[in-house]
Order: sequence, then structure tokens, then C-alpha cells
Amino acid sequence: MRPGIIDRYILRYFLGTYFLVLILILLIAIVFDISEKIEDFITRGATAREIIFDYYLNFIVYYGNMFTSMIVFISTIFFTSMLTNRTEIVAILTGGMSFRRLMVPYFIGTATIALLSMALAHYIIPISNVRRLHFENLYINQNTGERYSDIHRQIKPGHLIYLENYNPDRKSGYRFTYEVFDGQKLLSKLSSDFIRYDTLTGTWRLDNYTIRVIGTDGDKLVIGRQKDTLLEFKPDELSPSLYSVTMMNTPRLLEFIRAERIRGSEKVNMYLIELHQRTAWPFATVILVLIAVSISSQKRRGGMGFNIALGLALCVTYIFFQRVSVVFSTNGNLSPLAALWLPNLLFAIIGAFLYRIAPK
Repeated sequence: MRPGIIDRYILRYFLGTYFLVLILILLIAIVFDISEKIEDFITRGATAREIIFDYYLNFIVYYGNMFTSMIVFISTIFFTSMLTNRTEIVAILTGGMSFRRLMVPYFIGTATIALLSMALAHYIIPISNVRRLHFENLYINQNTGERYSDIHRQIKPGHLIYLENYNPDRKSGYRFTYEVFDGQKLLSKLSSDFIRYDTLTGTWRLDNYTIRVIGTDGDKLVIGRQKDTLLEFKPDELSPSLYSVTMMNTPRLLEFIRAERIRGSEKVNMYLIELHQRTAWPFATVILVLIAVSISSQKRRGGMGFNIALGLALCVTYIFFQRVSVVFSTNGNLSPLAALWLPNLLFAIIGAFLYRIAPK
């Protein structure tokens, strides 16, 4: 059999099995999700059009892409195990094709899926998340009244703000200060007991405020009960969350991270994790396929069941290492780049070892 025919044969069944497994898993996920949230849809008045096009259409894109590497891994083990049990792999190898050459159609299919996944993660999914997350916020998530405490921000060089307590839902906070420095020298300080943002005028209302301006001829002090004023920041800059970050495409996210670094945000690592995982997770597809083919191309006593069990064990181990490294990055000193790529590096080494001992 000519290599081109074998390539088309493997590639067709590789992609066919992947899309079949992807559709089945997403259908199961949708059924469970509907059964869990149907009461919220009914009681909160979500229309059928909103449920289908605003939520579940974007639900499929988001979760399908998130689990693509795992789905490719499982479908590769399943498909290749079938070829092995039917001795097709043995026939191809004994016909003169090397194991390395056999991997070519697998990696063509994998590269296609990985590149599509990267494009979705960097540019398409952030746009689709706008509608999905808006729907969730409107019809599913309860208003938790989340508050933030002890917020420190550098709005721009030399301009520092502090809030003892801030409520992003109400766009208001307590114990607010705005300090302006020239190097180490304090130029002015604005203090207020309570601050609220007016969305109509785009101004901040200050209650019980004090303005102190430090000059060469002495300090100037202004005390008032209430004042509407323009300030150098917007409410979203006080408490940006992963909710808003997931709605930014990669160029916008890079700009946002640069701005957050200037402001001294303590959540920069979380934003960098979101950035790096958009590339690291799709790239993991290539590594996992290498492992899957190396495992499932060998005949074992347990047959296909053993291959699938072994593959699932490795898949769970990969997810575990990935989660642990992300926790170390979020709460420790591990860089987000290392946190997302160390599991890939570790499993690339495992994949290279399994590839070397696979049948030639």
C-alpha cells in the first residue's frame, strides 16, 4: 500500500474519531448543564433564542476548545488501539513503513487542530465570551455583592490611590485617598470617607473630602462635605477580574497587562496565566498525541481497555501537574510562563521516552 493512501486513511479516521468524540462529550455536557440550570432559565425569563445562540452556541466553542487536547488524546488512543487490535499497525510496519513515517498523518491532523485551537483561544473565544458571560451574569449567577479590600493602585507614574473597601457592583468605596508624588516628594493628597462613580456624568462623587496641596510657600488645605470631580481612573480599573480578562483578545490583553504592571496590580500573575494558557494548552495536543500513539500502537494483554485506562491515567496526571503548577504561580514565586509550560516539558520527555520504546 502506498504511503499516500495510508496517510489519507489514518488522517480521515483520526479526524473523524476526534469530531465524533468531541460531539458526544459536548452533547453530554449540554444535557447535564440544561438539567442543572433549566430552573434558572425559566424563572428568570431567558428566551429560547438567548439560550441557544447567546449561551449554548458559545458554550460549545469555549468548552470544546478548552478540552480539545484531552479529547484528541482520548480519540487517538481509541482509534489507534482499534488499528492495533486489527493488526493494521503491524501490517503497515512490516510493509516497510517506519514508525516515524507512520506518525506523519497523526501530526498533520494534530497540527491542524492545534493551530485552529490557538486561533480560537487568542482571537475568537474572547469575543464569544462576551455574550456567554453576559448571559450567565444575567440569568444564572446570583449577585454576590462581592467586595474588595485594601486596594492599592498606581494609576499613572507618581499617581497612587488607595481604597479600604470597594464594591464593584455599586461602583463605590470607603476610605479613599489619591496621592500625587514627584519622585519621593508628596505634592498633593485627596482623602474622602466615601466615593461613588456616576455612570451618567462620568464623574466621581466624594463625601467628606479633604484636599491637601503641598507648596513651597506652605500647605493649602480644602475641606468639604460633597464634591463631584473627574479622576484619572475608571471603576473597571479598580477591580479588574478574570471575568473581564477572558473577554479580551490577545493584543488587548497584552496592553491591559502592561497597564496593570504600571498600576502595581497584585493580580498580574493571574492575567499572565490566562495569556500563556492560550498557547500552552493547544500545544499540549501535539505532546499528548505523541504519547497516545506510542502507547496504543503496542498490543497488550488488556487490549483496548488497558490502553484507554493507561491513557486516562496519564491524562489525569497531566491535569494534576498543570493545576499544581498554576497554584504555585498564583500563590507562590513560580512564573506564569513556567507554570503553564513545565507540565508540557515534563510530558514531552515522557512522550519522547515512549516513542523510543514503541514498535519500529
